[in-house]
Amino acid sequence: MPNRRDPDQEGRGSSGAEPPPGSHRGRLGVPHAVRDLPWELPHTFLGLDEAASDFQSASAVILPVPYESTTSYGGGAKAGPSAILEASRFIELYDQEMGAEVGAAVGIHTLPALELTRAGATAAMAELRAAHDRVLEVAGDRFVVMLGGEHSVSSPAIRSHAARQEDRITVLQLDAHADLRPEYEGSPNSHASAMARVLDVADVVGVGLRAVSGEEMEVAAAHDGVHLIWADEMWADDRWMDRALDLLSPKVYITYDVDYLDPAHMPSTGTPEPGGGDWYRTNRFLKRVFREREVIGCDVVELAPTPGLHAPDFLVAKLVYKLIAYRFQDRFPGPVFDV
Repeated sequence: MPNRRDPDQEGRGSSGAEPPPGSHRGRLGVPHAVRDLPWELPHTFLGLDEAASDFQSASAVILPVPYESTTSYGGGAKAGPSAILEASRFIELYDQEMGAEVGAAVGIHTLPALELTRAGATAAMAELRAAHDRVLEVAGDRFVVMLGGEHSVSSPAIRSHAARQEDRITVLQLDAHADLRPEYEGSPNSHASAMARVLDVADVVGVGLRAVSGEEMEVAAAHDGVHLIWADEMWADDRWMDRALDLLSPKVYITYDVDYLDPAHMPSTGTPEPGGGDWYRTNRFLKRVFREREVIGCDVVELAPTPGLHAPDFLVAKLVYKLIAYRFQDRFPGPVFDV
């Protein structure tokens, strides 16, 4: 679709209500006399206009966190959030599973990116925890989706959500790696330790795993609340979906490391592993999770954009859109087949 506002496209054309009498500027931020010119779409998730992305009426909030400090192989995750937002501006808003244009109907507000301190991973994670606490407080019952960044950013977000719940939550971790190392390369806040940092406040169900260390297997064995579902289990049949769902508590936080996906689908990530999840079966599983459990928050991390290769960026942008659609699936009529 073209990257320009369309007055006939709900959510991508409106410049908002008429400005107050005597005002020279509308909500576009340009002089009122020229607001009908062919301006580009806003640099928000999905390119939603001012009305569809207004915080007060939004049901979902996008929080970009372009943090990268402890990556151990391929770098570039800090560019992930901006690449996701840029690709999202070209997504068609109609979702055939929902039978509706979800973005404008739900309302999705995009926050500015958080710029974390460079005074080391420990200080950065403490700063992110404090920031996430404040974002959740302001967001209220809105659904917050964090965009990373390396996987270490998930730990403060999970701890922030867990602290707001009376009962213990479960983290559904879609990932190629267990991320259960107590520390890695001298840092307890490494991307390889993201799940180890939350075991005191949450259970973890890892799905799609295919690259772990012996040390991580010992950590998993020592914690009753850690459950691992291997990628090769997922290819025989779909029984893994029932197993994973049975292991989830009533309230779930989803962390989606894009290296969960087969590199044939997702080559743009720092530590790709052969095998892994695919698009349709994974989305079918996620739709069930949102329908059968209360998903309190989620993040999508570890996209490391490859210059000149846009398909992975677009895939992750579409994934974020699907996660939001599944969260609010009860608002929509469902697929329309007789057209």
